[in-house]
Amino acid sequence: MQGFVLDPAMVDVMETLPDAPALSRPRSDGAERPPLWGDRTIICTWIGENIHVVNEALRCCLEACHECFYPQMRPDTRIFAVPLAQTFGLDGLCNISITPITILIDAGRVTPENWLSIVAHEYVHAYLGSPGHGKDFAAVLSHLCLGLGLETPPEQMDATSLRSWPPYPSISDPLAFWRGVT
Repeated sequence: MQGFVLDPAMVDVMETLPDAPALSRPRSDGAERPPLWGDRTIICTWIGENIHVVNEALRCCLEACHECFYPQMRPDTRIFAVPLAQTFGLDGLCNISITPITILIDAGRVTPENWLSIVAHEYVHAYLGSPGHGKDFAAVLSHLCLGLGLETPPEQMDATSLRSWPPYPSISDPLAFWRGVT
């Protein structure tokens, strides 16, 4: 994933986790794990067993965004779930500097019922090919929110407020998702 971000440190969350002993957690298929697995091992194992399901759900959100535009207007975009380093304070990002444009969503920072909101926000960046949150961003976001049934931004919203639109609550422990706890 480091090749998809602007700064490789954005996805080095795994490097900063200790692999110290932790409580055993059952696998998604119910099988037992060794009793002394650390966070890094638990997260890597959960990702290996479940990432295809999470990525497919995000691809469905991406397709819903595509459906709001004529085919010739849809940006060449791909999307992946990835635990982002918490120090950057991002729930998602859109890398418009690579082809295809790549959206990365920290699926642990947003509840699944709100994934469409964060994908829609990042999709607008892909659509415009721009990282900003100006008037063009607001116009495309309004169109997309209408098409997706999400709350539209108020007409005179400033760039700072648009940075977190559509609104959704962030999760206090994003790594819980990646550990398979939530």
